[in-house]
Amino acid sequence: MRTEPGGGAPGWRGMRWLRSLHIPREYQWAESVAVIAAAVLAALVAHFVAIRFVRLATRRRYHPVLARVRKPSRWVTVAVFVGFSLRLLPIDREQAETLRQLAGLVVPALFGWLALAAFQALLDIVAIRADISVEDNLSARRKRTRAVILGRIGTSGIVFVTICLMLLSIPGIRSVGVTLMASAGIAGLVVGAAAQPALKNLIAGIQMAFTEPVRLDDVVIVENEWVRVEEITLTYVVVRLWDDRRLVVPVSRFLEQPFQNWTRETSRLMGSVFWHLDPAADVARVRAAAEAAVRGSSRWDGRFCSLQVTDMTADAIELRALMTAKDASTAFDLRCEVREAVLAFVRAEMPEALVRRRVLLPDDPSRSS
Repeated sequence: MRTEPGGGAPGWRGMRWLRSLHIPREYQWAESVAVIAAAVLAALVAHFVAIRFVRLATRRRYHPVLARVRKPSRWVTVAVFVGFSLRLLPIDREQAETLRQLAGLVVPALFGWLALAAFQALLDIVAIRADISVEDNLSARRKRTRAVILGRIGTSGIVFVTICLMLLSIPGIRSVGVTLMASAGIAGLVVGAAAQPALKNLIAGIQMAFTEPVRLDDVVIVENEWVRVEEITLTYVVVRLWDDRRLVVPVSRFLEQPFQNWTRETSRLMGSVFWHLDPAADVARVRAAAEAAVRGSSRWDGRFCSLQVTDMTADAIELRALMTAKDASTAFDLRCEVREAVLAFVRAEMPEALVRRRVLLPDDPSRSS
């Protein structure tokens, strides 16, 4: 039965002209199709104009980010226009109720999709502005780390809220919602006791987003391994070893146990090289050779270099050279380069500096004197 606009069924009071057309009942389906088609066309045009305006306003600086929200925003716009157009259709109360329940499922899903896309777009903006490829990337790594962890939390929250809104549109679930909320506390205690390790890492992941013991691209020593932080999630951290192996470490490991972080405040590091030479070695010549190797290397950042005798035993002396580099990888390569250069110098120019074992033979005449 066709309802009057402004009556019990949905309708627009200002659109009485549709009723004045006196469309026959057998052609009312054509009227519905025409109204919905016009609404879809108007939605697509409005969406195109809006996207075009945003592109011109942002000068396409974040064009990849705009691509994330373009598709979900198009469908949301279509859903909104179609929702308004349904008030003009000749439908009865039962049909209107069916459409209302369908909209209760579709509309929250579309808006959840749009919210998720917009949230991911914000994370993309952070990733674009926080460039970790620069030399001094401490601030960028801090922003990237927080964005990754908080992004996972926000994504989970958006999905959870969207599902709840969709379920609340179903009358059967809405009626038992109070009972479910009342039992949520007891269920939470039971689940928390059963999943204590997982919840422990989850809470530790949230804590890591603010305390920042490690960040993305940090160089740390874990399990006696030199590693670089590659991925941080809410429950575990993936680190890359020097030979491209991956080590998966629980997040709680970085909050409960000590570890070395070589890039906590800055990526610049000081490396050390040790040599063990004969006590008769000319330390001044070795120092000059080491400093020449450091200063002649393109990996040295020019901040500091020195060589000192740090220890002595009965058979050898220990020489330590210190040198600085812009990051951990460069410091490692610089140390290897200087170590090889000084060894080549000692082998070619000072063979007497090589460690020798001195023993006193029993038949040595000097022993009886």
